[in-house]
Amino acid sequence: MFGLRSDGKNVEKEMDIFTRVTPYVMTSRADAQNYNTVYIDEKTITDYVREKRAEGHRMSTLAVVIAAYVRAIANMPEMNRFVVNRHVYARNYLSVCFVAVHQSDRATFEESTAKVYFTPRDTIFEVADKVEDAIAKIKATTMDNKTTQLVKTLEGIPGLLSLGIPFLMWLDRIGLLPKAIIDASPFHTSMFITNMASIRLPKLYHHLYNFGTVSQFFSIGQKEKRVEMDKDGNVHVRTVYPLGIVTDERVAAGSFYAMGFREIAKALKDPHIMETPPESVRFEAGVEY
Repeated sequence: MFGLRSDGKNVEKEMDIFTRVTPYVMTSRADAQNYNTVYIDEKTITDYVREKRAEGHRMSTLAVVIAAYVRAIANMPEMNRFVVNRHVYARNYLSVCFVAVHQSDRATFEESTAKVYFTPRDTIFEVADKVEDAIAKIKATTMDNKTTQLVKTLEGIPGLLSLGIPFLMWLDRIGLLPKAIIDASPFHTSMFITNMASIRLPKLYHHLYNFGTVSQFFSIGQKEKRVEMDKDGNVHVRTVYPLGIVTDERVAAGSFYAMGFREIAKALKDPHIMETPPESVRFEAGVEY
């Protein structure tokens, strides 16, 4: 209440005047969506994943992309901000949500959301281990985690969903949503990612939710051919994974996003650089995680 929240610190005083006013012009996350595509070299990622698996490390394309995002936050913490009720906050944790799919037979699929916490100092190996542990834990518990338990509770009482969800959204707007619900909610996370390539579908630009605090949504599409021209004018055909990114432009100036995307592209161009912790980590004033 009064601009105070358990999951972040108000940072409007540290922002430029134009960015500070933007949430009053674009009052919902849906108003402020920007779309971008980053093309990932398929051979680079595939070779790296195979190399690390041969060395005994757990590794996947999903983990590599998440690790690149974590590394970007280490240098550009402004991307880990969020907007609620027209106020801009620096998030006091770093988390990524994704959907884990479990197939019990050819016709039955179960989905559950994993919410994984990271630190900006995590290496790609630590990120991969956390991702794989989360997937294994969900499958071992028959896809029944804190998120599904919360939904089942709301769904179990007639009328509670239609009344309870608007009430929770109101509590969130005034900063009184209980921390236990924030921890269980997939809508309260730094970034949400979906791996469309795992089900052989193209990338998409997934909308941002107006409920919660998600400021970025990533989508990994199935590999495709891309025609490119080098600096000498020669045309090449390259196999890539397209990464569709949707961002809430209100959380930071465009220059911060530009630098953050460059950090992601740099890490994906050579994932080996993420095998050691970053040389330095930036945090916004008064916020560390």
